[in-house]
Parts: sequence; C-alpha cells; structure tokens
Amino acid sequence: MNHSGSEGFPNGNDRVRQDGVRHLLSLADLSDVDLDALVRRSFDHSRGAVPLTGQLNGRVVGTYFRTTSTRTRTAFSVATLRLGAQLVAYGPGDLQENTGESAGDTGRVLGLMLDGLVARTSAGADELRAIADWRTMSVVNAMTEDEHPTQAITDLSAMLATLGKLEGLRVLYVGEGNNTAAALALALTRYTGTELYLRTPDGYGLSQNTLRQARAYAETHGASVEERHDLENLPPDVDVVYTTRWQTTGTAKHDPDWRRAFSPFRVDAALMRRCPSAIFMHDLPAHRGEEVDADVIDGVRSIAFPQASHKLYGAMAVLEWCLS
Repeated sequence: MNHSGSEGFPNGNDRVRQDGVRHLLSLADLSDVDLDALVRRSFDHSRGAVPLTGQLNGRVVGTYFRTTSTRTRTAFSVATLRLGAQLVAYGPGDLQENTGESAGDTGRVLGLMLDGLVARTSAGADELRAIADWRTMSVVNAMTEDEHPTQAITDLSAMLATLGKLEGLRVLYVGEGNNTAAALALALTRYTGTELYLRTPDGYGLSQNTLRQARAYAETHGASVEERHDLENLPPDVDVVYTTRWQTTGTAKHDPDWRRAFSPFRVDAALMRRCPSAIFMHDLPAHRGEEVDADVIDGVRSIAFPQASHKLYGAMAVLEWCLS
C-alpha cells in the first residue's frame, strides 16, 4: 500500500468525491491511498501530532443515530467540536422519516443546511446512499447492518499505535461475522502480507459478497483471509485476538437457540494461551462471561479501552477528510 504523509490528505478517489463532496459509506468505495491516509491521520491525532487549528471552522455537522451508540456518537460529537465545527444532534424520533418521508427527501433537505451528516441506521447502506445522492453534504456511515467502516479505521489506528506496523500483521477474529468483522476484513486485507483468520459460528459468518471482496483485496496485496466455523487448527501465533459482542446492535438472531452455536467461540484464558504473543481487542460494549471472560478483557494484554479512544481520533480524521 502506498502511504500518504501526515501533512494532509491526497486528492483521493473520484468514486467518493462527487461535485466536491466526499462520503464515507463503505470501505469498498475507498482507494488504498484514501484508506491508509485516514488510518494514519487517526494515528497522528492519537499521538498529538496534528495541531487543532479550527480545521472545520464555519462548518455544521449533523449526527443522526437511530440505534444506540456510546463510543461512535460521542466520538463524532467531540470531534466535530474540537475541529471547530458546530453540531446538530438528531435522535431516533426527531426526523420526518418517522412519518413516512423518504430517505432521499430527507437527505435533499438536510443537504441544503448541513455540511455533513454522520448517520447510524439498523438498515443496510442503501438508505445512506439515498441520503447522500443529492451530493450537497458529506455523509458518513456510523454503522449499518452490513458494515461499520469507521470502526475499521479505529481498529487499524489502534493496531498501528500498539504494534508499530500494519503490514504483515496476523489477526484472529473470533465470533459473529457482523458489521465490525466485515469492516475489518475489507480494511486489513489491503495491507501487504497481512493474515486474517475468521472463526465464526456456522450460519453466522461474513456475507459471501464481503468475503469475496476481502479475498480480492488480499490477492492484490499478498495478504490472506480464511474463514472457518470451528476453533481447530488455529494459527500457531497471531499478533491480535479480536472479538465483538454476540448481540450486535440493531440486529436479531434467526435461531432462538443461537447461544448454543456461539458458546464455543468465547475468548477465555485458555484461548489466549494458544496465542501467547497476541494483544486482545474488542470494539465494545462487552458482555463479560459471554463473548469474553473478565480476566481477558480486563487483563494486561487487553487494549480494548485504549482502542476505544481511537474512535475519537478516527472520527477527527474522517471529518477532516470529508469536510476540510
């Protein structure tokens, strides 16, 4: 991957810039250069290497969260203010979408007044693309059912800060192939020599489209991605063990007995002993005793809470990239 400097951002990919407006709707829309620029800008913010000079003075950013959020909503709200922009916050019952207005009409109106909209929805990305279609304001995907792109920027920034590199990292992901897993697969596979091992319950893996795209990226970058539905034949050592909560925000399981399928995929001390050099990551919120044991997430190898701090730095990078 070609890396950009920390002084600013490259011109980027025309697929995400329309009539002077940049969106972050899916990592698949980003060029390699754009993705790496966002990750490294986030890392630079984390180490205090980016002066806060009112980069977004005069801008107005809306946040619209239709499902619960602690880290992402707070991160984008604080990032907006720290970069000098003004903030308008909408809750799940505030907009006329609730009375039947189309996503397109909502986006058309908001784009007449806002410079950017950070939105979380329990639906797929098509709704956000309808909002973004008028090309009058930047739209940021703060999580949809199928992808959580800003989480991947957070995660890679945290890996870079902790491990000092991204190229060649070996990551074991254990749990549901949810929107966080999808974003990780679409991002990590674009770094040379990386290895992503996905261990997901049968019937709860990555979508075929996401897995196909991740494998295409991996082939291009000399990386690899493997998905299995058991914990046999784990790689002898990895740099990162990653899990997420079993009950993904805004989704429901199709099988009422789903916990039986998930129970072997808990990250406990025994699994961490199989990966003696690995740090532990979790996108939070965590349910101790379900997807992870307390002695793992609260142990010395866990970076789950420092990882969460990179939400803010990633949000600052994304807003700068979209709006500055």
